[in-house]
Amino acid sequence: MSWAESLPVVFLALMGLAMLAYVVLDGYDLGVGLLLHRATDVEKDTMIASIGPFWDANETWLVLGVGILLIAFPKAHGMVLTALYLPVALMLVGLILRGVAFDFRVKAHDEHKPLWNFAFFAGSGLAAASQGWMLGRYITGFAPGWEYTLFAAVIALLLPAAYVLLGAGWLIIKTDGALQKRAVRWAKIAWPPLVLGIGLISVATPWVSDTVRAKWFALPAFIALMPIPLATLVALAGVRWVLDSPRVLGRWCWAPFVGTVAVFVLGGVGLAYSLFPYVVMDRLTIWQAASAPESLAVILIGCAVTVPAIVGYTVFSYRVFWGKAQPLSYG
Repeated sequence: MSWAESLPVVFLALMGLAMLAYVVLDGYDLGVGLLLHRATDVEKDTMIASIGPFWDANETWLVLGVGILLIAFPKAHGMVLTALYLPVALMLVGLILRGVAFDFRVKAHDEHKPLWNFAFFAGSGLAAASQGWMLGRYITGFAPGWEYTLFAAVIALLLPAAYVLLGAGWLIIKTDGALQKRAVRWAKIAWPPLVLGIGLISVATPWVSDTVRAKWFALPAFIALMPIPLATLVALAGVRWVLDSPRVLGRWCWAPFVGTVAVFVLGGVGLAYSLFPYVVMDRLTIWQAASAPESLAVILIGCAVTVPAIVGYTVFSYRVFWGKAQPLSYG
């Protein structure tokens, strides 16, 4: 593969990394937002404190991923946003609502705080459901028909549940006492919808695409790829087993979150294998959608600076603010 041919592959990998990082990192704080309405007023403050230093920076990965799609694959950007214009707009409304609510609840009087708590919950739900709809439409290649619309609607309901499992796992790590025990219960409730969502996506992708079906079920590829679904099943079973163990409230508090992240990573790897070399399933390859090699070379220089910077400050912020969350204090 020549240098010009390899550049689109590099940018596809960077875009995939950015989107996976966004789903995991912003996924848990969306999940915390979705759980907010189940908590007491004191617990709400602790939950917000657990994500306070991280949630805004987590969205940087979404900006990076969409930016790469725009400048490196402009044809795909136009096709994808044309098909997903409304859910993208709704997602942005949800993210804006979250940001406004997060800042205003800090200064709000006690009688107004429930309003901003609800706004944070509603914004989280709107953003998560919109992302689920977009995922459902994207993996089916934007195919027309009521069955594909119904599938996208089901994923729009199930992806928020996956985020709830991530958020509950985060709270198990960052809190203790009664809130930690409630987070364990919330995680158990969210576990079945995550399993269902992964199953539906695993069935739908080869069903709508002959290309994907041939890549996964032709020998010897079928045997070589078996570790991916098997490892996913092991991770899912491990998460459930740990949630049932009393040690989850102690030294194993990290395990549900790490196991759920492993499920997301394995799902991302499987989806990437299914899609490659397409940016839009069976419609547009990365080479057809890519910018000119000269443009990609210049863009790569910028990415060589920005991506390590984003990774660096992300790691630094998590290192600085690690540990159990403390109740908010605005004094």
